[in-house]
Amino acid sequence: MSVDQATVRRIAHLARIAVTEEEVPHLQGELNAILAFVEQLNEVDVSGVEPMTSVTPMAMKKRQDVVSDGGIADEVVANAPQHEGHFFSVPKVVE
Repeated sequence: MSVDQATVRRIAHLARIAVTEEEVPHLQGELNAILAFVEQLNEVDVSGVEPMTSVTPMAMKKRQDVVSDGGIADEVVANAPQHEGHFFSVPKVVE
């Protein structure tokens, strides 16, 4: 796949990058080099390779799935203009 100068200008416009006419040929070469590298990656045989999320194997840190109030309900409502117990009090807006 090859990128022409019109496509470089369009990409720059979409990315909101100011590109002068003198920079367009250089960027065209850079983008074509990137695309050529990606095409090389498509030639690699990755059958039998498991997808991974990290380069180092690690287990997900998990916590118990427990319903709680967080233990800080008093601190949560402390800055509210009005509250009743652990609930926010708001003025009635619908009649």
